[in-house]
This record gives sequence, C-alpha cells and structure tokens, in this order.
Amino acid sequence: MANEGRGRVINFIQHNYVAVAIVLVIFLLFIPIPKFLIDLCMILNLAFSIIIMLAVLTTPRASDFQTFPRIILIQTMFGLGINISSTRLILSAKTVANGVSSEQSAMVQAFANIVAGNNIVIGFVIFIILIVVQILVVTKGAGRVSEVAARFSLDSMSQKFFDVDNRLNSGMISDEEAMRLKDSIRKEIDFYSNMDGSSKFVSGNVKAGIFITVVNMLGGVIVGRLNNGLNMTEAFKTYSILTIGDGLMSQLPSIIISFATGLLVTGTKSDEELGEQIKSDFTRDGYTYVIVGVILIITGLALRAGTQFLLLPIGGIFIFIGYRMTQKQTKEKQIQKQKEEQAKSSNQQGSASPDQDKIALIDNLSLELGYALIPLVNKEKGAELLERITRIRNEAKLDMGFVIPKIHIQDNMTLPPNEYSFKIKGIEAGHAEIRLGYYMCMDTGSVIHQLKGEKTKDPTFGMDAIWLPEDQRQEAEEAGYVVVDPPTIIATHITELIRANAAKMLGRQEVSSIIETVKDKNPVLVKEVMETAQFTYGQIQKVLQNLLEENVSIRDIVTILETLANYAAISKDPRDLTEKVREALGLQICLQYADSADHKLRVIQLSEGFTSLLQTNAVFPPDGSKPQVALDPVDRRKWIGAVSACLARVTEKGYQPIILCTQAVRPLVKSSTEREMPGIVVLSDMEVMAAGRNVLIEVIDKIDDKDEVI
Repeated sequence: MANEGRGRVINFIQHNYVAVAIVLVIFLLFIPIPKFLIDLCMILNLAFSIIIMLAVLTTPRASDFQTFPRIILIQTMFGLGINISSTRLILSAKTVANGVSSEQSAMVQAFANIVAGNNIVIGFVIFIILIVVQILVVTKGAGRVSEVAARFSLDSMSQKFFDVDNRLNSGMISDEEAMRLKDSIRKEIDFYSNMDGSSKFVSGNVKAGIFITVVNMLGGVIVGRLNNGLNMTEAFKTYSILTIGDGLMSQLPSIIISFATGLLVTGTKSDEELGEQIKSDFTRDGYTYVIVGVILIITGLALRAGTQFLLLPIGGIFIFIGYRMTQKQTKEKQIQKQKEEQAKSSNQQGSASPDQDKIALIDNLSLELGYALIPLVNKEKGAELLERITRIRNEAKLDMGFVIPKIHIQDNMTLPPNEYSFKIKGIEAGHAEIRLGYYMCMDTGSVIHQLKGEKTKDPTFGMDAIWLPEDQRQEAEEAGYVVVDPPTIIATHITELIRANAAKMLGRQEVSSIIETVKDKNPVLVKEVMETAQFTYGQIQKVLQNLLEENVSIRDIVTILETLANYAAISKDPRDLTEKVREALGLQICLQYADSADHKLRVIQLSEGFTSLLQTNAVFPPDGSKPQVALDPVDRRKWIGAVSACLARVTEKGYQPIILCTQAVRPLVKSSTEREMPGIVVLSDMEVMAAGRNVLIEVIDKIDDKDEVI
C-alpha cells in the first residue's frame, strides 16, 4: 500500500511538475525553511540560470524560445523566495562574531569569504559594481531592445502578412508554407510583446535585491545588538559580511539571466546558432588579424618595460592565424573562379542550364493589371486586392469543394492603364475598366434621386452604373445607390468567373489531391473506387466536371465516390454516372434552389410530348461527351420558342426559371438550351424524390408542346 501511494505521488508530480514547482516557489516567500534547503535552492537557482543562458546560446531565433518570458518570471520569483528565506535565516539565527555560525547558510558564508574575506570594503565595492553593471548596462540595454523589438514587430505585422499573401497568390509558395510563415510571424509578435513586459521582471528583481540588501544590513545590526549581544562594530562587521554573501548569491543568477535576456533579444532572425554566426562574421578577412598582430608587435617594441614578453608572442600568433586564413580564402576564391570559368565555357558551347531546358507552363489562373491599377497590389499602399483574392480562394474552396489554383498577379503594359484581364490557362475569361479614386454606384431600384456621373456597367452582372468620386460616397449612399469600391468590383468579378469556369480548373492533379485527402480518413472507400472498381483519375474528373458545369458543389466527395463505387458494375459512362451522382446529391441540389424560408421549390414542368421528342432525336457521342438533340428546323424552333415563352412568363412573376423533367431527358434539355439560354437550371424527378419531404414542390408553369409558338 505504501509503495502504491508513493507511486501515485511520483506520478502526480511527473504530470504536474510545473504547477508543483510554482506552488513551492510561492511557499518559499512565506514559510521558513532550514539552511540545508536554502543552500540547495541557491545551488539550483545558479544552475537554472546557467542552463537558461546556454539554452539561449543554442537557440537560432529568439522567437523559437517561446517559454522564455514565463521562465524569467518563474526564475525571478524563485530567486526572490530564496533571498527572503536567507534573509529570514540571517536575522533569526544566532550569529557569533565575523558571521561564522553553524546555523547560517554555508553558501552565503562561502561567497562572502571568497569575495570579501576579512575586508568588508572590498566586498561592498565588488557588490556595488555588480549592481551598477547589471542595472545600467545589461538590464537597461536588454529592456530597451525588447521595447523597440516589440514596437517594430507590431508595426510590421500587417506588412509581413501582406507579403505572405502576395507570395501565396503569385504561386511562389504553397498553402502549407503560407500557414507556416504566418504562424512564425504570430509567434514572433507574441514573443517580443511578452518580452517587452518580461524585461521589467529582470529590472524589478535587481531593484528588489538592492532593497533586500539594505534591509539585511539595517535589520542585522539591530538584531546583532539586541538579540545576539554584539557591540555596534561587531554587529556591523558580522552582518555586513553575511549581507554581501547573500546579495552576491542572489545577484549572480540574476545577472546571468539579464545577460541571457540581452543575448536573446539582440539576436538576428537567422537560422544559425550564435557560435556559427560569430565564426562567420570573424573569419571573413584574414588580413584583419595580420594587421592586429603587427600593431601588437609594434606596441610591444615601443612600450617595453616587460610588456614585449606578452605583446610580441601574442602578435605573432595573430599574424600566423591571419596568414593561414588568407591562404584558405585565396584557395577558395581560385576554386570558385575555376567553377565560374567552366560554367561560362559550357554556356559558350551551347550547353543549356537545367532551368533553360524546362518549358514555361501557362498559369492556370492569372490576373493582369494595367499600370494605373498596380497600387491595388502595392504592399506600401495596403495591397487590398491581395487580401481579397486570398479570401476568394478560401471561399471558393468551401463553395465548390476543391482547392482553386493560385492566381498569378502581374502587370501588363499592353493593357490600357485602367483595365484588368482575368485569364484561365492563358485565355481571357473576363476583363473590365476600373477608375481608381472613384466608386461604382449601381441603381438596384431603391434610388431616391438620380446623381450625375460617368456611365458604366457592372462587369460582373452587367447592371447599369455610374462612377462617382470618393468624396461623393456618402451622398450616393443617402440617394439609395449600392456603392462599391474598385477592389470589391474586381474581387466580385473574379469570384463569378471562377464559379462559372470551375470545371475548367479541375484537372487530374486536383482530382488526385482530392482523392488523397479522402484517403486519409476513408481509405476503404478510396481502395474500392480506385482498385476494385478501377476508376481512373480521368473518369472521376469527367464526372466532377459535369457537376461543376451546372454549379453543383463537389464538396460532398465521399457521397460522390460511394455512388461511383455502387454503379461501377453497371456502367462507367460519365453521363450515366453523373446522373446517378446528382440523384445521390438530390437534397443538396434542391435546397440550393429552394426558398430558404419555406423550402418550397417552384418549378416548370416539361410536357410528355417534348419529353418524347427529345428522347427520339437524342444523339449520344461514343466518347462519353455531352448528349445532343438532332431536331429538324421546325421542331427546334417550336422547342426553343416554347421554352423561351415559358421562361419569360416565370421571370415576369419574379421566379427563378427551373425546369423539372425525367432523369432520362434532363441532360438533353440542358444541352439543347444552353446555347440560347445559358445558366438555365434543369432538375430531374429522381433528384426531387431523393430530397423527399425536405423540399416542397410547386409547379408554377409548363412547357407544353401543344402551345402555339409564333
């Protein structure tokens, strides 16, 4: 039982050692402890301070030592607790002349004897010098550097984040690298902000040490006179020695911590340790050491009086070091020169570098700006567009279900100054003209009175709009206009272009990334799809592209892959599989178009006559591409006319035109109308059935083959 209880205690301490240590440190401030424990704590305090300093020396970046500010606070409290306990022991123990007593701390007496011996003046001088050095040189300097570093880190935070976003959007770094860099920036900011306050702990510890020393001296004289029966001289000498020993024992770890703090906050952001940096900085030029050696030799010959016996050998050593260093540097320069000559010779002979052998790939997505729009991505001017493009990619990922390729932003001097062009795989998908210093103001039907401005059109939706100067923004808003700034115009336009062309952006590499993501959490499903059913990336890509072409999100990729696995034995035709996947995603698709308030889906019904007509004249290409409807001119005019007339009636009522038909003709309806009526929504009866009671169907019109069309 005893062993079991002891084991539980040890296990508790192992899992809560920080909490246990902090509680013990706090108890040191109040509870008297024996001199053995005081000596042990003093040794541990000194050891901890040395460990901290050595840890600082081996830490390349200051921000990597994230726990340093809290370690300073804990170590400071630990040192103060020891100082208070030793003060209590000095004043309460019986002390004989010269401070020698078996009841006093051995460490305090040892330090006092080493530094002061029997000469109190020497001890006080050394103690005062240590205090002055710590306060005026180390602690004050470290505190000032911490304060400046914290201010500059906070001031440059936005700039650093913009720089990372710019590199991410230009394709220079990956999403994972961008997250790592942003985390590093946040860690750096948190560290220097904390260090700005933590440096006050160090300076406060020094001031507290001085105060405790004065109290020790005055209290010791009083205790020596009243309790120990010493005369004034003996009391002053005895307690002065003990005060010096106690002060030195407490200030030595403190000055080490102050030194470590200074080393940490004055460090660079290099990944090299301090030793490697010093070696690199002091071995750049061997002639420096030769010159120093010559100066030392000349000084020794000039001064003489015995100094030449030290200066001449040391100067010779410096000359030897410099000579060896210059030889090594000369040899390295010759090797480097030979390599450059060989490379130059290879180029003259027509040998291409590895980079020259690579073809220049077209950017998947690119945004080209006229020179007048460059301020929108200029980091010094806020780079508003960069931040918005990052949000666009994140929102598109959540909306469509796959990671949008990085958007490469570049200037194009061939474009008009105020225009931009958005390209997909080198082909322009959209462009527009933007006026910096102006707002685009659109009338959505709520304008109270018209304002005069330069007429234009919204590039995203084609709405009529006007340009108004920035100083008229409030006036435009009060008049009822929807006011949009240039970065928002471009961002909205790009968002819609990405949504409309999502299928073109989904390549086999993106499909592979999606499959690998699913594999991490659902390896059985991926194995069944890729190995058992033997689907290729191209087949899966075609199904996903078919969905994206009709604005169906592929975010529920697990359901999509499960459907492919279920129907793989029946058919691998992308057309058939697409319809089965749409059926499986029926609820998602129906809710996308249903009224958000009552979940009512208002649809246009397709007549049986047109259903039969489309099926009879359907053509299914053998390569699995979109089916077509080969109608004669009369039937086609009748079909398109009936659809157009019905859509006009529905649109006039304020409803979105949604055609409901059988699953067999759904792709035929879509393919036969997309040229004349792009963006039309076509749902199948199986999709609606899959939605079940979650969606209420209301038929608001019908495309009837019996209607006369003029």
